[in-house]
Amino acid sequence: MSALLEVSGVSVTFDGFRAINNLSFNIGAQELRAIIGPNGAGKTTFMDIVTGKTRPDEGSVTFGERSVSLLALSESRIAQEGIGRKFQRPTVFEDQTVFDNLMMALKKPRSPFSVLFFRPSGRDAARVEELAAEVGLGDHLARKSGELSHGQKQWLEIGMLLAQEPRLLLVDEPAAGMTLAEREHTTALLVEMAKTRAVVVVEHDMEFVRRLNCKVTVLHEGSVLAEGSLDHVTKNPAVIEVYLGRG
Repeated sequence: MSALLEVSGVSVTFDGFRAINNLSFNIGAQELRAIIGPNGAGKTTFMDIVTGKTRPDEGSVTFGERSVSLLALSESRIAQEGIGRKFQRPTVFEDQTVFDNLMMALKKPRSPFSVLFFRPSGRDAARVEELAAEVGLGDHLARKSGELSHGQKQWLEIGMLLAQEPRLLLVDEPAAGMTLAEREHTTALLVEMAKTRAVVVVEHDMEFVRRLNCKVTVLHEGSVLAEGSLDHVTKNPAVIEVYLGRG
């Protein structure tokens, strides 16, 4: 099976500090992957490169069956290609309802003219209801987003990303600040999402990673230190030394 995302030999240096060092990474079209590693390992920079926020000094990043080079595209064009990113802090429109947040996020023509005259169809409303149910907010469509719990806001933002129909979703520390019940729901949500798209989860919480039950990539000093199941990588002496031993 060919990779959906292929990062090959990528390096980037900021002010003499090599944040990413000859990094190679790939993920399949329907795969859940966790990325772990100590602070400064390059996890955020990796996501910045894939989404076009940071340009590497060398290497290649290709996406999709046609192996489109992401390095030639703008951030907005990369999003249109089907790459979505969820940051750690949820960014939802707090004064708008859950329904309206999801409606605004639907994948639609975005020209000023079409936005100005946009009238949601019955099909749009049905899609919004479907998305809300998918992320566990089916009973909260009429609520203002500002009234939601932290976990519910995270799910709403995931729903807003799903509305864009991404083929790859990059998710930064989804479990942070959640209750146990919210974490369990988030685990189930990510596992379900990865049945129809690629999902990459950057996470510090090892217990959460264990629940995801997926392949794990360990980054250290900007390159892959180890890869495999969580049990496999946590037994790796180099991983214990640079990451686990610091706990």
